[in-house]
Amino acid sequence: MNLNYPITYIKGISVQRASLMYTELGIKTCNDLLNFFPNRYIDKTTFYAIKDLQPNSSEVQIVGKITRVKSVAQKRGSRLVATFQDATGSMELVWFKGQKWIKDALKINEPYVVYGKLNHYNGNFSIPHPELELVVEYKKKLQTKMQPVYPSTERLVNSGVSNKLMRTYVQHLLQQFFEVITETLSQEIIDNFKLMSKRDALLNAHFPKSQENLAKAQNRLKFEELFFIQLQLLRKKLINKTKIKGFVFENVSDYFNTFYKDHLPFNLTNAQKRVLKEIRKDVASGAHMNRLLQGDVGSGKTIAALLTMLMAIDNGYQATIMAPTEILATQHYHAISEMLKDMDINVDLLTGSVRVKKRREIHANLEDGTLHILIGTHALLEDKVKFKNLGIAIIDEQHRFGVAQRAKLWTKNILPPHILVMTATPIPRTLAMSVYGDLDISVIDELPPGRKEVKTVHRYDSNRLAVFKFMRDEIEKGRQVYVVYPLIQESEAMDYKDLMDGYESISRDFPTPKYQISIVHGKMKPADKEHEMQRFVKGETQIMVATTVIEVGVNVPNASVMIIESSERFGLSQLHQLRGRVGRGGDQSYCILLSSYKLSEEGKTRLKTMVDTTDGFKIAEVDLKLRGPGNLMGTQQSGVLNLKIADVVKDSKILVAARNTAISVLQEDSNLSQPANINIKKAYVELSKNSKIWSEIS
Repeated sequence: MNLNYPITYIKGISVQRASLMYTELGIKTCNDLLNFFPNRYIDKTTFYAIKDLQPNSSEVQIVGKITRVKSVAQKRGSRLVATFQDATGSMELVWFKGQKWIKDALKINEPYVVYGKLNHYNGNFSIPHPELELVVEYKKKLQTKMQPVYPSTERLVNSGVSNKLMRTYVQHLLQQFFEVITETLSQEIIDNFKLMSKRDALLNAHFPKSQENLAKAQNRLKFEELFFIQLQLLRKKLINKTKIKGFVFENVSDYFNTFYKDHLPFNLTNAQKRVLKEIRKDVASGAHMNRLLQGDVGSGKTIAALLTMLMAIDNGYQATIMAPTEILATQHYHAISEMLKDMDINVDLLTGSVRVKKRREIHANLEDGTLHILIGTHALLEDKVKFKNLGIAIIDEQHRFGVAQRAKLWTKNILPPHILVMTATPIPRTLAMSVYGDLDISVIDELPPGRKEVKTVHRYDSNRLAVFKFMRDEIEKGRQVYVVYPLIQESEAMDYKDLMDGYESISRDFPTPKYQISIVHGKMKPADKEHEMQRFVKGETQIMVATTVIEVGVNVPNASVMIIESSERFGLSQLHQLRGRVGRGGDQSYCILLSSYKLSEEGKTRLKTMVDTTDGFKIAEVDLKLRGPGNLMGTQQSGVLNLKIADVVKDSKILVAARNTAISVLQEDSNLSQPANINIKKAYVELSKNSKIWSEIS
C-alpha cells in the first residue's frame, strides 16, 4: 500500500468519479485526498429533544423515527413531507428535490440521526433537506462530534459528490491507509514544539474529537508544511552559494570611482551605501549572487543598479537590465544614458519596436563586447541576443516576469550571470520568507534627502469641480498633473468613468490653447505613446490623461498632482505605484483618490490605508491581509504558495519558527544524512520529486 496510489484504490471511488475529482479539485492520489483539508467544521456535540427546540434558525441534531411520509401539492410542483418524532414531540422533514428516490430510501419507524437547519413557521418546526443516517450506520463510523465540511464545486455537487460522500471517502482512506502514514519530522523537533504525531494530526484534522485536538492537529500540519517549504528554499540557497560558481568582480576601479566622484547626481543615502556593500561582498566572493533589492518608489534603486553594473564593467563584463514594459525600459535607458553621457561607456536599448537594422547592430556590438550595457524588455530573451560575457543581469519589477522567462537569462552564458532582482512593490517579511526564501534580500528603506511626503486625500465624484479648481491652481504655479483611469473603453457591466469619456470632459474644462493635454494608453502604437510621453516630460503638456501604463517608469519631477479616477477599482500596490509617480521633485505633491459613494468594506480599507500612510511596507501588509498571498506579487504564477493548510499571514509566528528550525537543521546537517534526520530526508526527497518550482530561479 502506498499513498501515491491513485484514488481509485479507495473504496467507492470509480474511475469516472476520480477523473471528476481531479478536474475539479486537483485530487489525483491518495496523498492528495489525505491533504485535502476541511475549510470548516459543524460541531455536532449536542443532541436536542424536539420539545426543547427554539425558533432561532440554528443547525440541530435529533434522534427519532419517521412515522409517516406524504407528498403535498404546492403552487409549483409538490414537496415531500415526513413526520419525524422522538419521545418528546414531533416535527416535519421536507424535501423539494429528488423526492422519488428519497421516498423509496426512507425507512418507517427505524431510529435515525437527523441533522439540518431549523425552520419555524406558524408555531411548527421543520428541517428542509436534512442529513439523515440510520442510528445503526451512525454507530459503525469513525465517531466524531465535529463534522468536516470540505471545499467543493457546483459541478461536483450536481454530479452527486456531496460533502457527506467526501467525508465517507476520507473515512475509507484513513481506514485503508492509516498504517502507511509515516512520520516526517525528527523526534527532536516533535519534542521541542510538543507536536502531535503525523498520523494523529491527519486523523484529527479530518475528524477531530474536540476543538482542542483540532487546534493541535492544525498547528502540527501548518508547522510541517512551512518547515518543508523553508527547508527547500534554504537548501537551494545553500547550493547556489556553494555549488554554483559566479564571476569574481575583483576590482572596483576606474569606471565605478570616476562615476562616484564626478558624475553622481546626488549623495547616496546610508541605505543605498549599505546595499552596495552587500552587493559588492557577493560579487567578489566567487559564489553566484542571487539577490532581491527592495525599495519604495523613488528610493534610488536605479542608482544602486547602475553602480552595480559599473562594478561588472570594471572587471571586463557586460551588464543588462530587463524591464517589464517598453515605457520602463525606455525610462531606464534615458536616465542611465544621461548619467553616463560624459563617460566612455556604450549603452543601448532593445525592445519589440526596435527596427531590424538597429537590432543587427545591437547583436553585433553585444557579441564583440563593444556594447557595455543593454537595457530592454522581453526582447532580451530572444535566442539571437548573445552576450560576449554577461556578468550581471538586473531584473526590474521582477514579479511581472514568469519563472521560465527569468530562468532563460541563465542560458546566455557558460556561467550564469549574477542576478539582482528589483521591486518597488514592498514585500511583507512573511511573504519574502516564503516566496524569496532562497534569495538574499537587501532593502533601501530611506528616501533621498529633500523629498517631501506626498499628501493623499480621498474625494467622492461629487467633489469633481473642486478637484478641477485645484488642478488649475497647481498648473498656474507651473506644475503638471496626471489623471489616471482604470479602463480604455466603456464596459457595460461597470458604471465608472472610462478614459475617452474622461479625456473629453477634461478637454472641455481645460480648453486649448491655454491648456495642452497628453493621452496615453496600452492600445496606442509604441511610437505614438512615446511621442505623448515626451511632450509631457518636456513640459509641452500640463495634463497627462492615462491608464495604468504609467504605473511604473515615468519620471517627471515637475508633476505634482496624481488624480486617480474610480480609485476603488485599483489594488493597493497599484495605487501605491501610481502615487509614486509624483513627489519626485522638491515641491509638495498631492494624490487625490476619486471614488463613487458605493464602496465595499475592502474598498474603504484600501482608500483609508492610502490616506493614512505612504510607507510601502505597511501598505503591503494590509494588501497581503486583504488579498491573500496567492494574488499578491503574482506569486500564483510559480505555484510557490499553493499551501494546503498554512496561511503566511495568519500563521506568521509558525512560519518564523519553521524557518528558524530549518536553518538550525541545515547548519548541523546540510545533507540531512544524520540518522536523527532520516524522516526529514525521506519526506524532503519525496516532496522534491513532486515539486517542480524548486529547480527554478526566483
